[in-house]
Amino acid sequence: MFEKLKNHIEKIVPLSDQEFEFVASLFTAKSYKKGQFLFQEGEHLSRHYFICKGLLKLVYTDSDAREHIVGFAMEDWWESDFEAFYTQQKTSMSLICLENTDVLYITLENYKNLCSTLPQIEHFFLEKAYFGFISAQKRILSTLTSNTKERYQQLIERYPALVQRVPKSQLAAYLGVSRETLSRLSR
Repeated sequence: MFEKLKNHIEKIVPLSDQEFEFVASLFTAKSYKKGQFLFQEGEHLSRHYFICKGLLKLVYTDSDAREHIVGFAMEDWWESDFEAFYTQQKTSMSLICLENTDVLYITLENYKNLCSTLPQIEHFFLEKAYFGFISAQKRILSTLTSNTKERYQQLIERYPALVQRVPKSQLAAYLGVSRETLSRLSR
């Protein structure tokens, strides 16, 4: 798992073996089974997750107990309830495994230590944040300006591997449509 993290980081910034040894010392490996929660709404969260293997969904449950899928995460993606992680508040969302999943996680304390010790890692996380913001903006604009069929097509184009692994009912929830509507679109 740590080799996967090293390769992922080195796509953006180079690291010496000694530097990566330090990086790895601040992460913890953990495995989860399909259906398990990495965290649930209302918990205190101190972990930022790098997905080595598996598939997860980040969900928000509204006051009517309806589940809204905020996002999916698969190999080489990072996931957390970022507001809860950075502010050390209780989570407003839950992170659930859709497949058996292996992750590496870092605590906020270790994250701050890592960024202050290795400036290139701070740059790495900044680059990842930029791409995350860009992706979020694209999704918001798509929701505001595209019809359901166009949003589904955009999802297929941007994340073809994800579409193959996520059940249609989950994709429909992510797009904010019924399962039946998505079935009609995918014919």
